[in-house]
Amino acid sequence: MPLKRLTGTGSHLDAGRARAAFLKSRASGDRLSVSSSNLGYVQYTTSVGVGTPPTYYNLVVDTGSAVTFVGTGKKYVRTSSSVSTGQKINVTYGTGYFKGDEYNDTVTLAPQLVITQQSIGDALEYADFLDVDGIIGFGPVDLTQRSLPAYPYFMVPTVMDNAINQNLLKTKILGVSFAPATSFNDTNGSLTYGGVDDTLYTGEILYMPVTETYPAAGYWGVNVSDVIYGSHSVIPQSTAGVVDTGTTLILIADDFFAVYMAAIPGAYIDDNTGLIVIPASSVAGMQPLKFKFGKTVLSIDASSQLIPQDQNTEWGGEKGVQYGVVGNLGANSGEGLDFTLGQKFMEIFYAVFDADENRVGFG
Repeated sequence: MPLKRLTGTGSHLDAGRARAAFLKSRASGDRLSVSSSNLGYVQYTTSVGVGTPPTYYNLVVDTGSAVTFVGTGKKYVRTSSSVSTGQKINVTYGTGYFKGDEYNDTVTLAPQLVITQQSIGDALEYADFLDVDGIIGFGPVDLTQRSLPAYPYFMVPTVMDNAINQNLLKTKILGVSFAPATSFNDTNGSLTYGGVDDTLYTGEILYMPVTETYPAAGYWGVNVSDVIYGSHSVIPQSTAGVVDTGTTLILIADDFFAVYMAAIPGAYIDDNTGLIVIPASSVAGMQPLKFKFGKTVLSIDASSQLIPQDQNTEWGGEKGVQYGVVGNLGANSGEGLDFTLGQKFMEIFYAVFDADENRVGFG
C-alpha cells in the first residue's frame, strides 16, 4: 500500500507501522522490463495504461496488496473497452483506503504486454493517495478477498494472473530493481514482468520459500535466521516478516529495534518525524546491519542505513540532522510478522517475487 508524503508528522514511519499492523522498456524472450520512478524518495510508481485507447496513470508499485485501481489523482476515463461489472469494490490499507465501482478493462503494462478484461477499481472515495493515481497490486491473489462486498470470498484475478491466463507471460514472476534517488522524481527503477533482468544484479539470486508463519505467510513473507548489527544480536532467532515494495523503511519489531538503537551511542527517536536520529558523533562508528537467510548473509552498510541529509525536508525533518532508515514496527516480536523489508532494503538488493515457486529472491 502507498505511503502519503507529509511533512512534520512522522508520516513515513507511522505509515509503515500501520501497514505492518494491517498486514499482520526492455523485451528479452519471455520477459519484459519497464521503467519505475522513485517518487518523493518514499515510494515507487510505474506508468500503466487503462482503456482503449489507453489513458496512462501513475500507479504505486505494491507487492503488499493485489487489487489494481485508478482515480485518486487522474480520474478514470471510460472507453469502448470499459465494462461495468455492477459491483462495488473497496480496499482498506495500512494507511488510506478507496471505495468505488469495479470495471473490466484493457490494461497496458507495456506496448507488448496488453491485458484484456482486467478488473479495475474506479476510486470514487479515497484517502491518503497524494501525488499518485492509484495502485497496481502485485501481492498474492488471496489478498483480493473481501474487496467485493457482495462476494467477500471471491478472488479477483490480478494483473499477473491474467497475463498468465492470456498467454502473455510464461512465468508468474516479477523482478524489481530499485535504487537510491538523486531527485524528487527519479526514474531509476525497473520492473520485469515474467522473469528477472540479469543485467541488474550480479552473482546468483538467493531464493527463500514463502514462510509458513502467519500472518506473514499471507503476503510475500520470508524467515530470517538472525540479524546482527556490529557485535549486537538484534534479532536473535529465526522469525518471519514480509518483503514489501509499498513500505518505505526497514522496520523491525520494537524489542529488536531497542537493541539496534542502544547499539548506536546517543541515538534516539525524533518526536516530530518518528525516525531514528544518529548523532553526528556516532555516524563514523556505524556498523553494517546483517540479515542472515539460512547460511547466506545480506549486509546493509553504514551509509545505506542513513537518509541523505539533503532529503530531510521531504521526510519532514530538520536541516543538519542525521536520520536513519531502520525503524520500529509498532509492536513487539512474536506476532507472526516481526519485520518489513521495504523500499530501502530493495534499493540495495534486487528482488524477485516468484508466484510459480512460491518464493522470494534477492540479488
